[in-house]
Amino acid sequence: MSDLLDSEVVMADTSKAIANFTYPLKFSFKIGTLANDFVIKDATGATVVYVRQKMFKFIDEIQVFNNESKSQLLYTIKANKWIDFSASYLFSDAEGTKLGRVARKGMASIWKARYEVYDRNDEYQFIIGEENGWTKVFDALLGEIPILGMFSGYLFNPKYAMKKEDGTITYRLKKDPSFFGRHFTVEKLDEVNAEEEQGAILSLMMMILMERRRG
Repeated sequence: MSDLLDSEVVMADTSKAIANFTYPLKFSFKIGTLANDFVIKDATGATVVYVRQKMFKFIDEIQVFNNESKSQLLYTIKANKWIDFSASYLFSDAEGTKLGRVARKGMASIWKARYEVYDRNDEYQFIIGEENGWTKVFDALLGEIPILGMFSGYLFNPKYAMKKEDGTITYRLKKDPSFFGRHFTVEKLDEVNAEEEQGAILSLMMMILMERRRG
């Protein structure tokens, strides 16, 4: 009985490995590696998560570790199909237990990015939306102009708001000014419980990988 209880405690701790962060968080993509990976640091500068996207996979899959040494796998996020235009990305813990998903809304994403977040019971939690669709348009246009294009990352930096069903903004993710658009900041604007925070940050991880692919 004691062993069973200990096992349940470990699983409970793992399922809430992403919770109670000190905000704002900084997402910083690593430069000079083949993998599409990044680290997340909290407001104190401590690395709290290391995210690695598996390369050369027909189906998108990312692994979330506790640090850059990859000493402990916390989560996996995997697409439900290899064509990702309207795919759902499923969250699982290290034991493979489903924790929720984020779904990109197909046609809406052509103009303004739009994602919906669901919990482990497939109940709606949040919606993520790009706050100004023109920012990405101007960023893409300027990026095509020789020499000037290298400054687009300083002039046009998209912002994404995560909202509850009642419209309350819980998180905001914004691209920081930089030459290569490799740095992002996540601010927490409203209180959420541990499970909601877990789903929110996992969703933002996957969303930023998808949006960087868009340009």
